[in-house]
Amino acid sequence: MKQVITLSDRAANRIKEILSKDQNSSGVRIGVKSGGCAGMSYVMEYAKDKNSNDELIEDKGVKVFVDPGAVMYLLGTEMDYKEEEFSSSFVFKNPNETERCGCGESFKI
Repeated sequence: MKQVITLSDRAANRIKEILSKDQNSSGVRIGVKSGGCAGMSYVMEYAKDKNSNDELIEDKGVKVFVDPGAVMYLLGTEMDYKEEEFSSSFVFKNPNETERCGCGESFKI
């Protein structure tokens, strides 16, 4: 079975860097929520433990807990990290998206 989400080397390294500063977290939790100009947006937060229904992905030495309600929206997604002159952010390359808003913060399936 295909992994729900994969991490680029840049994303994995950035998550390791962030987690090294927060000793209470063992990974990150990713989900989706309604909102944004295209209908849905990605949510990412520190995670101490796996919730009972989370999908656990271990990729490149990083634990990613995927909210069960987000699995069908994220299937096959690659998470990347990009740094630009004035900003840096995690970027989701999601093959399920049918539309993305201009600012890149929300999407539609």
